[in-house]
Amino acid sequence: MASELTGVFALIVNAGLVIASALTLLASYRVIEGPTVPDRVVALDTIGTNVVAIAVLFALVTGEGLFVTVSLVLAIIGFISTIAVSQYVIEGDIIE
Repeated sequence: MASELTGVFALIVNAGLVIASALTLLASYRVIEGPTVPDRVVALDTIGTNVVAIAVLFALVTGEGLFVTVSLVLAIIGFISTIAVSQYVIEGDIIE
């Protein structure tokens, strides 16, 4: 099913795709060069959030509902992984 995005809304969605992609690349720099482990964890969480946003915006562009489902699964995985890594950073163990 092709989406019928036209006008200003299509321009905003496409601009959002470009901005989210650029921010993901900038966050990847922080993951590689981050001075501390918490900086890298926050950057990874940012990348996960941006990928979810990209999937939702791509679903709007293409009209495919599958990308919304994929974005929900990615959001759940990102949340759980962020909690697990933060527990490891704080206490040195995930499960006590």
